[in-house]
Amino acid sequence: MLRLVKLLSVAALLWSLYWFAAGWGLRHGISSWFAEQQRQGWQAEYSALTGSGFPSRHTTRISHPTLADPGTGTAWRADWLEVDSPAIWPGRQTLRFAPTPQRLSYYDQTTVIEATDMETRLHLAPGLALTLEELALSSGPWHISDGQSALMSAKSLQLGMRQTDSAERYQLLISVTDFAPGAAVRRVLAASDSLPDSFETLVLDLEVTFDTSWDRTALELRRPQPRHIVLKLADVHWGKLRLKATGTLEINEAGLPTGEIFLKVQNWRQLLVMAEGAGALPARARDGVERVLALFAGLGGNPRDLDTQLNIRDGYVALGPIPLGPAPRLILR
Repeated sequence: MLRLVKLLSVAALLWSLYWFAAGWGLRHGISSWFAEQQRQGWQAEYSALTGSGFPSRHTTRISHPTLADPGTGTAWRADWLEVDSPAIWPGRQTLRFAPTPQRLSYYDQTTVIEATDMETRLHLAPGLALTLEELALSSGPWHISDGQSALMSAKSLQLGMRQTDSAERYQLLISVTDFAPGAAVRRVLAASDSLPDSFETLVLDLEVTFDTSWDRTALELRRPQPRHIVLKLADVHWGKLRLKATGTLEINEAGLPTGEIFLKVQNWRQLLVMAEGAGALPARARDGVERVLALFAGLGGNPRDLDTQLNIRDGYVALGPIPLGPAPRLILR
C-alpha cells in the first residue's frame, strides 16, 4: 500500500511539473507570436496573460488583445480571449470570446460584434505548421452594429469547416437561426414592409478547394484563396421569398469566377422589385427582364416559381440570357 502511495505521489509530482512546464510553454508561445507580428509591422498587443485549468486543462486568458494588419487594413480588438485545450494535447483548441463588444475594422469602417457564448473549436494536425483539420464556430444570440444602429442579428450561428481527403479541400456548412437584417440592410436590399423581421431559413452547404491548406501562415502571411467551389445547397427563406441554389465555380488567380449557379426562386417578381429598388436592376430594363423571366416561369407550370441559372463567364454575370453586370471578385483578404 505504501509503495502504491509513493508511486501515485511521484506520478502526481511529474504530472504537476509537466502541467506547469506546458502551461509556461503555451503562454510563451502566445507572447512570442505577438512579438513576431509586431516585428512584421502589425499592431499586436495585449495587457496580460494568465493561466488556469490545473490539472486537466490549460486555459490561457489574453486580456485586451488587439491585432491590426496594415497590409489588409483589417483590425480586431476585444476585452479578452480565452484559449483552452486538454493538458495532454494542445492541438484540440477552444477559443472563447468575450460577450462584451468586439470591434472589427476594415480601414476606416468599424463594426461592433456582441455575442453570447461565442466559441471556436479547432482541431489542428500535429506539427509546426498547425494545419487546420476541423473548425466549429458556434454562438448564442448575437448582433452586429456600426456603433450606432443595428446592422444584423440572429438567435444562433453554427459554422463548420472540415478538411476532406485532400489537404486543400474543405467542407463548409453555415446555418443561422432567425437571421434579422437591420433597418440599414433592409434599405440596401429594398426590402418591403411585407417581409418579416427575420428569415425562416438561412443555410449554406459547400465544398471549397483552396490554393493551399489552412495553417498558421493563413493568419501570419497570406490567406488561402478559393480556386474551386461546389455549392451543394444555398437555402434562403424570407417570408414569401425563397431561393435555393446549387452549382460549381472555378476561380482564377485574379479572383474571377467561371461557372453556373442553378436557381429556384419562389415569388420571383418580388425579388425583381427589390433588385430594382436596390439599384441592381436598372428601371428601364425592368419590364424586359420581367417579360423574359415570366416566359421561363410559365414553362415550369407555376408562374410564381422560376427555375433558371446564373451564367458567369469572362468577368460578367447573366441571369439566363439576361446580362446583369460584372462578376464579383472572390478574394479573401
